[in-house]
Amino acid sequence: MRALVFALALLPLPALAQDKAQTLADVKTELGQLQADFNALKAELVTTGAMQSGAAGGDALQRLDAIEAALTRLTSKSEEIELKVNRVASDGTARIADMEYRICEQTEGCDPGNLPATPPLGSDTTAGAAVPAAAAPAAAATAADTGPELAIGEKSDFDRAKAVLGQGDFRGAADLFKTFTESYPGSPLTQEAQYSRGEALRQAGDIAEASRAYLDAFSGKPDGPFAPQALLKLGQGLGDLGQKQDACVTLGEVVNRFMGTTSATEAQVSMQGLACQ
Repeated sequence: MRALVFALALLPLPALAQDKAQTLADVKTELGQLQADFNALKAELVTTGAMQSGAAGGDALQRLDAIEAALTRLTSKSEEIELKVNRVASDGTARIADMEYRICEQTEGCDPGNLPATPPLGSDTTAGAAVPAAAAPAAAATAADTGPELAIGEKSDFDRAKAVLGQGDFRGAADLFKTFTESYPGSPLTQEAQYSRGEALRQAGDIAEASRAYLDAFSGKPDGPFAPQALLKLGQGLGDLGQKQDACVTLGEVVNRFMGTTSATEAQVSMQGLACQ
């Protein structure tokens, strides 16, 4: 199997802008507007004769030319960054799709030909700001209280699945969590449900399907509160399935993305156990 490289560090596209609310497209638009305003100002100075009269300063033309050159460089750079981001997102999407396909091949009853299309990385515009991995359990525990309003029955269905998991009915809990994600698409509890489904399947001994659930939990929200543990469990699951190379790369991504967290520490221990280079 090809080495699993998600290029995850570039996934949060809004971080490329000046603030969290901006995207790269916003920056390009602002640069275009600034360029237009600049051109209008320069034309006005030339038309009114301010350049020649010295009203705008003896070296005004040279300064304006320097500003125009800087704007051109910034615009070119933003377009270059956009192309790189698009390539990374496209490559990451293809690699995740490949991983889903290969996990499906090892899952009894899963038909790779019927797998749904993998959504493009970075296409989730509803995701919130990143939550520190160390605070993930606490943040997830209060998600229903502090997050968006839930649909009628949504919280009760989720709690029922958790209760079944707590009772040790792992297969039953996995089915309930799967039903939850299908019944409430876009729910703020989706990532926790996918992660919990992975936990239930892992307890049931279905490592391949558990790994797929962890992958869904991570790829759906790479900056979500359960992302560090989901990626960690995915790497460990790949190791259990004998896919050492992909396991090492995935665990390495945990260390790189979530350095200083307990997830990164666990990933380093797992890498040592796999004798990753």
